[in-house]
Amino acid sequence: MQLKNKKIIFTVTNDLSYDQRMQRICSSLANAGYEVELVGRKLPYSKPLRIDFNFKQTRLTCKINKGKLFYLEFNLRLLWYLLRQKTNAICAIDLDTILACGITATLNNNTLVFDAHEHFTEVPEVTNRKFTKTIWHLIGKIFVPKAKLCYTVGPQLAELLGTIYKNQFEVIMNVPILVDAVVGVDRVNKVDEVERENGYILYQGALNKSRGLEQSILAMHQVENIKLLIAGEGDLSKELRDLVVKEKLGNKVQFLGFVQPADLKQLTVNAKVGLNLLEPNGLSYYYSLANKFFDYMQAGVPCICANFPEYKAIHEKYHCSVLIDCDVNEIAKAINELLTNQNTYSVLTKNCILASQNFNWEIEDAKLLKYYSQII
Repeated sequence: MQLKNKKIIFTVTNDLSYDQRMQRICSSLANAGYEVELVGRKLPYSKPLRIDFNFKQTRLTCKINKGKLFYLEFNLRLLWYLLRQKTNAICAIDLDTILACGITATLNNNTLVFDAHEHFTEVPEVTNRKFTKTIWHLIGKIFVPKAKLCYTVGPQLAELLGTIYKNQFEVIMNVPILVDAVVGVDRVNKVDEVERENGYILYQGALNKSRGLEQSILAMHQVENIKLLIAGEGDLSKELRDLVVKEKLGNKVQFLGFVQPADLKQLTVNAKVGLNLLEPNGLSYYYSLANKFFDYMQAGVPCICANFPEYKAIHEKYHCSVLIDCDVNEIAKAINELLTNQNTYSVLTKNCILASQNFNWEIEDAKLLKYYSQII
């Protein structure tokens, strides 16, 4: 299909307002001259889309917003939408949109691309549900091998997915733009002036299973004079709020709800400690490289992190985080150590900024453009 400009359509099932990875990818490709469209979902609480992006944004509305029927409805609506579009390439973000993308690419002779933000069949919500996992695995085995370009967020996950789907996976890390690290450098210069009571512990991201949220909340019983701020919503939103009430921790734990990316950057910069904890429930988390890990890094905020392979590899080289198992007592101990040991805190803060010079979007942007130039 010949178009005046090379067009790429990206598809996600989430709300477009909070997907920083897709905002970066779409902006980079649009800056390089591609015509880019990002298609996602409109939820009852969705805020108006930003109008300052250089790519098109489209939202599809579903009557069902959770469970198996949601994924079926969304893929049917997405299929109907995609079949009527003229485009060179269609990129499925994770397996939950690849059914519609794969069918459309086959029927319309489009180039199929696959961006795996995670190992979808190994997320905690899927890995123990045999029927659901089997269906997604079969869909992946049908369509992922057909993709002309596959990429994911980390090297070990790329190797694993490549073996499963018999296709080569490249790596595009989920990292911030380097210019954002300027505030982190400023933080390093003032680190000795940062008083304990002026900061807070921060968790940013989805409130879902196996992310150490229950343990982090309970750990606050053992931590004094600092609050835990939780930015995001998810499947456990009500359960976690009920836990805070039950444990009488309302004065120590605050829920911020959804936070816009621009506001989240400032929130991260002002944090004392960041949390990126996971339980080993599924290979997706075990091989993860979460964007929050790099957001904390670039802001010069020491991170208490899951002791999993990708994080361990970075820590061994840069010594920029505290690696622990997801246990209430270990979390409390790590937080208190960072709050009371100024020397350790200062070293970790400075190492975060040094590491950020090697983990930033400017590096990943060049790789992304190279990959896409080879296929369309």
